[in-house]
Parts: sequence; structure tokens; C-alpha cells
Amino acid sequence: MKNVIKQKVVALNGNEAVAYAVKQSDVDVVAAYPITPQTIIVERFSEYVANGEVETAFVCTESEHSAMTACLTAALTGARTFTATASAGLALMHEMLFVTAGCRAPVVMAVANRALSAPLNIHGDQSDAMAQRDSGWIQLYVENAQEVYDTVIQAFKIAENPNVLLPAMVCFDGFIVSHSLENVNVLPDDAVKAFLGMRQFPTVLTHDGVKAPFRLDPEHPMTLGPAAFPNYYFEIKRQQVEALKNALSVIRQVHDEYAELSGRSYGNGLIEAYRLEDAEVATVCLGSTAGTTKIVVDELREEGVKAGLLRIRTFRPLPVDDIRRALQDVKAVAVLDKCISFGGFGGPVFHEVRHVLYDLDKRPVLVNYIYGLGGRDVPPWQIRQVYEDLKGILKEEKVKEPVNYLGLRE
Repeated sequence: MKNVIKQKVVALNGNEAVAYAVKQSDVDVVAAYPITPQTIIVERFSEYVANGEVETAFVCTESEHSAMTACLTAALTGARTFTATASAGLALMHEMLFVTAGCRAPVVMAVANRALSAPLNIHGDQSDAMAQRDSGWIQLYVENAQEVYDTVIQAFKIAENPNVLLPAMVCFDGFIVSHSLENVNVLPDDAVKAFLGMRQFPTVLTHDGVKAPFRLDPEHPMTLGPAAFPNYYFEIKRQQVEALKNALSVIRQVHDEYAELSGRSYGNGLIEAYRLEDAEVATVCLGSTAGTTKIVVDELREEGVKAGLLRIRTFRPLPVDDIRRALQDVKAVAVLDKCISFGGFGGPVFHEVRHVLYDLDKRPVLVNYIYGLGGRDVPPWQIRQVYEDLKGILKEEKVKEPVNYLGLRE
């Protein structure tokens, strides 16, 4: 990557990495309400505003529902917008998440993943974002503070692409990533602004038969988010499906462009395959767990075990073809879920991966592990136990328990 730009190293936790990336992204409006463990994001960004380091309208709302509403309306006028939340805050936004996606408003939101009540728990699991997986938002799950920084910047360019025009979540594990201090390589301010550029708007035909940019503008009145009855609603939803399909190639393109600039890449932007080329046993996960699992995979490789890992970085839209190609030659796969789908057969990531592989003529045996709920630690020895279980499955050629609970007292 000969065009890699010179960068500086800054000590940042995951939340601060988000705020720093937003600071550099020439954002017009930030509307937010504090909630642990994301509060540091908006606190730090409010300092940038107060110090005059950014020209951003910072709106302190009375709730997360209002924060998303403010972001939606700002985005529809053409503003670049951002917010952050977690857990119950994301749940309170539920209605407006669907409205934002349906209005094709490219809001970017950082989600410091946290458990949902009851009982009350402020620590990290992925139940909050998984509960919103069908809201029409792009969902990107990252591993560490460096990837948080890089992905927030990319998210603006992905969401605002005229072929996408959808909101995007950047999801990272609460406390594990949000509050852990790391060295983060940051780009110069002007490099980020040049990479993102100004928002581009598709041209649409207004009610008056005039071609105009797709945004709210008194000079070219148009209605966004109107009532749509049965003769139109279905077609509008179908357009969102196509936009998410378009996002797959846009995510890869933006990821590759950013890699050329920064020297950093994360698989192909959709998935990260780690030592999967000849793997016989593998795990699938999202988020920070991948860091621990990579260490275990390396140790197992030294012991002669053909182990691998697939980290799904883009969960929505789901990169179906990429997942199939990555896992088609693996014999046994364990899918790790940091979330429970109550009353379902396993966790949400297990549902998706199993479904994706179903049509393969030759597919791996799959088993599911629910883990880390409420922020429970998952040390390397527990991940190793998963691989030991996979080796046993290969030997016995059957799965005894398709859904298991890792590190649970019972």
C-alpha cells in the first residue's frame, strides 16, 4: 500500500476513538442522550464543541427517542448527523430506527453494546443491537478501539452513498472496548475530510415535476416519510431491501479505499477469515471475542490442530456468499452468540449462519454456544474448550447438544 498516509499514535479508549473520528468527519449535527457505557462519546464530543474545535450543532435531548428523531430530521435536510447509545437507550429508539431507515436518512450511530434489563446490568453483551437487526440499519461489529475509529469514518461514506442512503450502526462491546485504553493510529484531519468529501444527493422528481436533490429544501418542496397505504407500502420496503444489497459492494469499496489511505484492513470489510484456508474446525463470532479466539487458534495450530476463525464484521446486510465461501470446506463449526434469542433454536448469529450454509451440497456440522451474557468474562481456556468439543464432534460424527451455554453455572 504505497499511498499510506503518515499518522500519529494517540492513546484512546473505544469511546474516545469514536468521538475523535466524529470530530474529524465534519459532522453538522450531533443529538444524543447519555447512557452507560457510551456516555464518554458524547461527553468528549461536547468538549470539542465547547472548545470550538468543530462547527457542529450539539443537541442535548430529553431521551434517546428524541435524539434519533432530531438526527432523522437533520439528516433529511442534508446534514451529516451522528448519535450514540446503548442498551435501554437503543431500545427506546426502536420506533424511530424503523422510521429513519424507511426515510432513507444516513444517520451514523455508535452502539456500545450492553445487556438489557431485567435484571439491571450495565455490562456488555450484544442483546441490544441484535434486537434491532431487522430495523433496516446497516450493522458493523468491530473488534477493538483502532477498528472503532476506522469504521466510524467509513460508516459515514457508506451510509451517504447515493446507492445506499441508509443509516448505519457501528457496534462494539461495552466496557471491553468502550473503556479499554489502546494505542490508536489516527489520520490527519484534512485526510479524513478529503476521504469523506461533502454529502452527495441523488436527483428525484418532486411533486411539481421538478428535478431536485433528495432532501428537504423550501426551494424544492417534497414530502419525506408520508403515509403509504397498501398500494405503495410494499414497493417502498422492497427498495430498502435493494439498498441493503447495494451496501455489500459499497462497504467493500469504502473499506478498500480506506485501506489504501490508512494501511489498515479488516478482511474484505464484510468478513475476516483467520487461518481458515485449511481449517477442519472453526468458530464464528462478532466483536472483541475475535481477539481472544485468534490467540487460541494460534496455540492450537502450534499443537497441530487445523483450527480457524471467521469474524463477521458486517452483520447487516449479511454477506451470504462470503460466509459460504469461508466455511464450505470446514468440517465442524461452532457459532458463538453473545445474545439469546428467547424461544428460538439458538442465538441470532447461529440462526443466520446455519441458514446460509443449508443449501451447500457439502456443509459443516454446526453447533451453537451462548456466552458472555451480562458481560461475563470468556477466558481463552473456555474458547479452547469449544475447539476441543469440535474435535470430539468430528471423532463421533454427531452433535450431542446443538445449543450450549459457555461458562454458565448450572
